[in-house]
Amino acid sequence: MTPKAIVEKAIQEELDLIAITDHNSTLQSSIIQEVGEREGVRVLCGAELCSKEEVHVVAIVEERSSLTLLQNFIERRLMKVKNREEFFGYQLVVNEQEEVLHQEEWLLINALESGVDEIIEFIHSIGGVAIAAHIDRGSNSLLSQLGYIPPDLAFDAFELSYKCQFDQFLEQNRQLHGRALLCSSDAHYIEDIGRCYTLLDIENWSFETFRNAIKMGGSERLRRSLSYKF
Repeated sequence: MTPKAIVEKAIQEELDLIAITDHNSTLQSSIIQEVGEREGVRVLCGAELCSKEEVHVVAIVEERSSLTLLQNFIERRLMKVKNREEFFGYQLVVNEQEEVLHQEEWLLINALESGVDEIIEFIHSIGGVAIAAHIDRGSNSLLSQLGYIPPDLAFDAFELSYKCQFDQFLEQNRQLHGRALLCSSDAHYIEDIGRCYTLLDIENWSFETFRNAIKMGGSERLRRSLSYKF
């Protein structure tokens, strides 16, 4: 999952827009964004945050300054447990030449000392988009951890994984009817990039038009536009 390999796979899968949202870290995303800009792939930056309830929340931000604020938020609230490479692997930031720039000492799969509501509020305070990650999964999702979707949580969209049985899942979770839905590959391996994606209708690109396109989602729009690739 090096910068060059990710961008090359996105081009192969004919993806115009990808987001780099590593777990509790933003440090790799801007490097991949630079490679993407040169190769014609638009790359959004952010992180997948783990709340104290063990709910995963995807944050996508626009400005480099916002990315710095997001990283600072994570570093202040991450539960500090040293990573053990022999069990969890290396946590590296690399450049385009695959040279190691940074090795994270704290275990990034840990939760933050912040609840879901606080995380969403912070993401919005820095102009970002807050997405409830892989809500159909049996672990680390809003539904698996809380059992329901609190109506006061101001998520901009709800993500479905590529494994989701769409019609059945919506029938079982009617609280999602009319909500903004999207699907992404949530790729942890190169071969998973582009496994599924969402088509967004964006005529003139800006982060604001992206945000609006995400928030315009909903079950019927997703049903018409969602494409799966296996």
